Amino acid sequence: MTLPTRKLGCQGLEVSAIGLGCMGMSQSYGPADEAESIATLHRAIELGCTFLDTAEVYGPFANEELLGRALGPKRAQVTLATKFGFQIKDGKITGTDSHPTNIRAVVHASLERLRTDHIDLLYQHRVDRNVPIEDVAGTVAELVHEGKVRYFGLSEAGVSNIRKAHAVHPVTAVQSEYSLWERNLEQDVIPVLRELGIGLVPFSPLGRGFLTGAVKRAEEYPADDFRRNDPRYQGSNYDANVIAAKVVRNIADAKHVKPGQIALAWLLHKGPSIVPIPGTKRRSYLEENVAAAAISLNVVDMKSLDDALAPNKVSGPRYVATMMSLVDR
Repeated sequence: MTLPTRKLGCQGLEVSAIGLGCMGMSQSYGPADEAESIATLHRAIELGCTFLDTAEVYGPFANEELLGRALGPKRAQVTLATKFGFQIKDGKITGTDSHPTNIRAVVHASLERLRTDHIDLLYQHRVDRNVPIEDVAGTVAELVHEGKVRYFGLSEAGVSNIRKAHAVHPVTAVQSEYSLWERNLEQDVIPVLRELGIGLVPFSPLGRGFLTGAVKRAEEYPADDFRRNDPRYQGSNYDANVIAAKVVRNIADAKHVKPGQIALAWLLHKGPSIVPIPGTKRRSYLEENVAAAAISLNVVDMKSLDDALAPNKVSGPRYVATMMSLVDR
């Protein structure tokens, strides 16, 4: 199949209905496999999954470099999204830095690593509490005017900063964690995105793999796997979440599809300007994810999923405290 496209917000950006999160090709989910990652990127283009998501901090730097090497002449066939906003020293994150001079330096470096002359969608990776969001939006607006960036996005931003940024330069998309597993945006952020005509790009749409059903307890993952320290994979949280996620498997079985495909279909049914970016470094999982766009869920299916994985049914915080402190809520 070839993926259909969706308009991401109302600023004119049209992307594949499902994107590809590339972070795991370089970090967080076990050892890297460059050959398979590049093959996955090329297969994504063949399937029309052309909305590719990376960031300077993934690796750090290695993920942008990987995409630069992999795309080559195929660059024109994809929509490239990357992010700025972390302070990186000696290969480690040491804080946030969205000062205008740093934004410009980071964008220049990202363009070089990606081997391109423009970034299609540039996100502030996390809100920097030391820099007014108006200054951030103004700097990105200058980069748009210069042709180095096409569209402006925010990641994990709260309502106040979304409104302030959008007033300076239109925000095309907000990227945040949103899935059956994590519903934190529904009360305040999503209504504001709809009001302002801003698209939503959910990352971790499969609950970092939990919603696929192919999961293990935290301690069974290797030390370099993010899930080893994920509170929702630990102890009694894990037991409760397996029970809560059972409905996803039941609906998948009834439709003869995979649980992860149901989780992605649920997101696609939540609104026409929602574009999930499931991450994978393997062609087989990519093909499963892309096929989710063809799955139809009826009203009963949606209610069953909504109810079974309501916020009070998912056990454990989404992040450890240090990571949660970077979320602007």
